[in-house]
Amino acid sequence: MRPGGIQRLFNALRLCHLPMKMLNNAVALALALTLLSPAMAGAEPGGRRGDQDAARRSMLDGGMPFSTIKRRVDSQMSGATYLGSEFNAQSNRYRLKYLRDGKVVWVDADGRTGDITGWAR
Repeated sequence: MRPGGIQRLFNALRLCHLPMKMLNNAVALALALTLLSPAMAGAEPGGRRGDQDAARRSMLDGGMPFSTIKRRVDSQMSGATYLGSEFNAQSNRYRLKYLRDGKVVWVDADGRTGDITGWAR
């Protein structure tokens, strides 16, 4: 073997180690994404988009528009900060979330009439 041949071989092996480590990381990432994708896909139908579609269908079937319901509830929640909402298609009810005096307040409203049907802290 030529002088320095062993050192060159050692350096070549060390350089091969870096791509192999990167490959292992890429395989681990791909595996993690594969395992997470069914959970992400399953969340979509019952998630935000599903709520929006159900609320729109309810409004087209004679329900009150969400903007009208929100204005009604806002008028009762003076001084509170609106945080978000959910729609339950089975009961045709909206649940609006507010922050008042440092506490979260949930307000339930009927999707057909816009009437407030309940409060929860």
